[in-house]
Parts: sequence; C-alpha cells; structure tokens
Amino acid sequence: MSKLSANRKSESTGIVKSTALPHTYAQVFNDLKIRIRQSQIKAALSVNRHLIELYWHIGKVIVERQHAEGWGKSVVEHLAHDLHREFPDIAGFSPRNIWRMRSLYIAYTEEIQKLPQPVAELDGEKLPQPVAEIPWGHNALLLEKLSSPVERIWYARKTIENGWSRNILTLQIESGLFHRQGKAVSNFKKTLPPLQSYLAQQMLKDPYVFNFLTIDQKAHERAVEKELVNHITRFLLELGAGFAFVGKQFHLEVSGQDFYVDLLFYHTRLHCYIVVELKVGDFKPEYAGQINFYLSALDDLVKTAEDNSSIGLVLCATRDKILAEYALRDIKKPIGIAEWKTKLTRSLPAKLKHSLPTIEEIEAELALPETKKRKIDFKREADK
Repeated sequence: MSKLSANRKSESTGIVKSTALPHTYAQVFNDLKIRIRQSQIKAALSVNRHLIELYWHIGKVIVERQHAEGWGKSVVEHLAHDLHREFPDIAGFSPRNIWRMRSLYIAYTEEIQKLPQPVAELDGEKLPQPVAEIPWGHNALLLEKLSSPVERIWYARKTIENGWSRNILTLQIESGLFHRQGKAVSNFKKTLPPLQSYLAQQMLKDPYVFNFLTIDQKAHERAVEKELVNHITRFLLELGAGFAFVGKQFHLEVSGQDFYVDLLFYHTRLHCYIVVELKVGDFKPEYAGQINFYLSALDDLVKTAEDNSSIGLVLCATRDKILAEYALRDIKKPIGIAEWKTKLTRSLPAKLKHSLPTIEEIEAELALPETKKRKIDFKREADK
C-alpha cells in the first residue's frame, strides 16, 4: 500500500488516519482537543480573576490612603501616571480606570456595610466571587448602571451562568430583568415537585419585553407570532437560557380533530416541553382551560418517559393578577401567566434609551461561536 493511500484525512475528525494507528486514537485525540479548549477557557478566567482582584486591591489602597492621609484627585492621578509609566505594556492604568478601581472597592465594602440585613456572598470584607469572575468591562458597566450591590451581584451571577457579553448585559439591565425574573403568576407549587417548581418559577418573567418587534401590540396574534419567529434569536434571549425552539402552530390530533399550539419549545434544563400561547388582549379565564387541554394532549402524544411534565405559559397583553390566580386554582397541569410588552423603553430616560444596543448588534453577537465571543470579551476589557 502506498504512503498516499495509507494516510487519509477524516472530514469528521480533522485528523489523518493511518493503518498503523490504534482504533482508539480518534477518540483519544478528540478528548484531548476538548480538554485543551477547556483549559484555555479556564486559563482566561483565571487571568481575569487575578486582574479583578488586583484592581480591587488598588482601589482598597486608594481608599485607605484617602482616609489616613487625605489623598486627593491630584495624588490619585499622579499614581495613575506613575503606574502607566512603570508598566507601559499593561493597559488599564488610566486615571479614569484608577477611579473605577476605587469605586469597585467601595461598592462591595462600604455600600454593603450599609445594607439593613446581611446578604449571601456580600460580607463587606472581600471581593464577591461572581464579581471576580466576570470581565472588567462588565464590572464597570454594573458600577455605572446600578446603585444596589444586591442587584450587581445578581447580574454578575447571571452573566456567568449565561455567558452574556456587555451588550447583552446592558440589554438585560435596561429591561429590568432583576425585577421581572420569577414574577409570573403560576400554580407550580401545587403541580410540580419542590425543586422543579422553584426552577420553573425562576424561568418565567413578568412582563416579557419584546421591544425588537416592529409591529404594534394590538396586531393580530398570528402577526405577532410571525414576528417573534422572525426574530427567534432575540425571542430566545428574552425567554431565557435553556429554551430550544421546536416549532410554531405545532399540530396535535385528538379524537380525529386537529389542534394547533401557538409556539412549542423544549427546555433543556427542566427537561420538558413548554407550550406558549400568545394573546393580544386581556387575560381571560378560559385561556387556562385551553392550555391545560394542550398540555394533557402533549403529555400523552409527544412526551417521552424521560421527559418531565410539560409546562404551559400564557402571554397576554394585560392580565389581572387576581383573575389569573382564580383561573389556575384548580388546574392540575403546571401553567404560568404573564404579560408581554413591546415598548418598555418608553419609561426609560432618553439617555438610557440611546445606550441600548440595536437589534442588529445583539443578533450579530449572538451569532458568534461561543469560543470566539469569549476571546472578544476578554480582549475588550483593557481600559480604553
């Protein structure tokens, strides 16, 4: 056999196959590739953590010197100049960034000590772990946009869980995600096991903000549904981590009759189907009965033994909380009810409206491969 015929490149693995190689070689090679890439990510995270801890320490020194010796603006800016001159290859020692380091230290020490009651991960003595694990640009954004240390730590944790870029983090802050998460009316406590109930409740929001839609909130339901699918990337971002789109107008046949679910998703973390029914008007009690029927049919016809019970979500333009609670009181299937909005930004100051990333910017970022997004994020964190 010639050397050319003995060595063939595999399109699936990207390696050169040889008759002399063990049969386990391809698997070993692929396992090593995964391990190396994981190590690269861990190394980047480690570098980032040490950088944030360094910034924290510099901020601490400045605050202590201000208290002990009355350091003013000129001394701090002189320090920034000297650090930049001493370490010209290290970005981040501009006067503006040095003042941010001071703010970082104060935000998680003095501000925390003023809280009326203790908060987990915030002891006022050391840098909270989630803060140390997100890039400096994200931390600067949290310091700029939020005054509450509790909210900052919450968004830092969500950034880690979901891999948000700065643009995505900005969008989530401006949409008030902290105040919307887990706020939907539901019957999960009565219909799901405790852990599943908690996770499902945290999955929901109220209201959902679809400010990427180009149609009015009073448009026909099918038109809204079509727009949501057309912007599926942004739609999934608003729904949250774990949602996988299955289809629209999903067909169910029961007793020879045809029924169609507006939007069907599968939640990879809850391991269940999610039925979403979209309504353009006020919530009506009969909507709970309709989605309860869909869930029963879906569990019988589509759900497998490995799947958990399907969950329903009714999205209405408006909903009366008491009416929604009564509608769910005796329903046996897990259902959530929430509002959806298209123009939440109307309530924001003009300055904040203009700071929001555009639809095109968000969708472009979400289209990037995960490893490339991480590289870009870490590369951007040097002070400008």
